[in-house]
Amino acid sequence: MRKVSVKSKLLAAALALPMGVAAAPAAAEGIPPQDVADMLHAVMNSDRTVYTRMVVGRLANKEKVIKASEHFQDDKALPLPAQMFRFGAEMVADKTEKFSYSLLSMWPINAQNAPKTEAEKEGLEYVAENIGENWYGEEELGGTTYFTAVYADTGVAEACVSCHNDHKDSPKTDFELGDVMGGVVIRIPMDD
Repeated sequence: MRKVSVKSKLLAAALALPMGVAAAPAAAEGIPPQDVADMLHAVMNSDRTVYTRMVVGRLANKEKVIKASEHFQDDKALPLPAQMFRFGAEMVADKTEKFSYSLLSMWPINAQNAPKTEAEKEGLEYVAENIGENWYGEEELGGTTYFTAVYADTGVAEACVSCHNDHKDSPKTDFELGDVMGGVVIRIPMDD
């Protein structure tokens, strides 16, 4: 008979629950916030990459069946990958306070996506300068201490690069495939 550790059982139970419910019991039983953030980012990054490459890249850029547009509702088009990511973040924020996430950039097309805290700025600068490394830290916001993680957001498809380079509001227009274009910021409250 195969032995299953208590930690494995807790992780399995946590992963079977809705995302907002899983974070608190898992962290309370000893999963470090960095591991939780890394797991959340792995899912977010995979989903976003799949949407970018297999939906926008294929249908809009390769097969030209439909276009992707920041005005997707008016244009009857696909939402841009960054918009899909933001919609997911907003939906999670409505469901739980156990974590939050956002997509930010030192070169945002939309000013609301610029870093607002010192940790965000430091993290974005770090991941841009240290390819392949993540930034981890703590910050206090509104009286709550957060574990904050920043992960590089890279141009994974030509659609990402061309959209940013060609956009009239883009402060940087020389992105290349694989460049760090911003970062995913994940926050997990550390206070009980």
